[in-house]
Amino acid sequence: MKTAQGFPTLIPGPLAAQEAGVAPATIRKWVQLGHLTAAGKAGRAALFRLEDVFAAERAAARRP
Repeated sequence: MKTAQGFPTLIPGPLAAQEAGVAPATIRKWVQLGHLTAAGKAGRAALFRLEDVFAAERAAARRP
């Protein structure tokens, strides 16, 4: 998803978790493990590209 200016839409962790159907703790764990990287910050809150969240979700599903 992109804004009208062509920039990717950034969403906070809890919303990213909701969109991916996982718990917010899972998003934090993916970040700790290096499977997901924040694309920006809003104050102390990490912001993620939805495409990156879905890619991390697909990668997690392939792991044993």
